Amino acid sequence: MSAPEVASITKQLSQEQVNEYANAAGDHNPIHIDVAFAEASPFGGTIAHGMLVLASLSEMMARSLGKSWLISGRLRVRFKAPARTRDSITASAKAQSATDGGRHRYVVDVVNQDGEVLISGTAEVDARG
Repeated sequence: MSAPEVASITKQLSQEQVNEYANAAGDHNPIHIDVAFAEASPFGGTIAHGMLVLASLSEMMARSLGKSWLISGRLRVRFKAPARTRDSITASAKAQSATDGGRHRYVVDVVNQDGEVLISGTAEVDARG
């Protein structure tokens, strides 16, 4: 059984969104919310929380695979580079062969507008739906 297609999603990050995430998560690290502090850092500006960027992968999988993703989805990823608050990010998935355990496997990533890989890894979901 071949894996269902997963449609990519693109999102524009903003400082307002990062500030709202900081409040929701209780993570007020100045690298995320203090523009002056972050501009003086090696990043040269504020960066989005890694989990905020990672959420775009799960959102993409849930949009395409629905309840099966919510029930049995699994992500294994590595964070490769920070997402800046001005970035446009695109989450995408490429289907691979099914695993021995009856799961569909995808190679997933999140890239910015310059094609820089921010997150890469794999996603698996139960093939039985």
